[in-house]
Amino acid sequence: VQLQASGGGLVQAGGSLRLSCEASGRAFSSYVMGWFRQAPGKEREFVARISWSGGNPYYADSVQGRFTISRDNAKNTLYLQMNSLKPDDTAVYYCARTAGTSPVGSWGQGTQVTVSS
Repeated sequence: VQLQASGGGLVQAGGSLRLSCEASGRAFSSYVMGWFRQAPGKEREFVARISWSGGNPYYADSVQGRFTISRDNAKNTLYLQMNSLKPDDTAVYYCARTAGTSPVGSWGQGTQVTVSS
């Protein structure tokens, strides 16, 4: 599956953004999908995941209560609603197939999120 993330941008602390990840291929609806991020000088980290059916969302402690992951299998699209953004959320965000809290397979192009204080 090929993945393309979008929706990033520059936002002030406390603001919101909604990321999208469009996937190619019919298999998208059968995959557990997740979001990951990589800040400058840091390793890539898990953000959230969602089951193939759209249930059982799971979040990293750092985003719990602020971010919401969802998906629309009819549109082959994964979403990440990000509220109450903090400067520490600044990173390039990627979507990927997910197993546990690890990515599986290719990443595709990420989208930059910058939160100013």
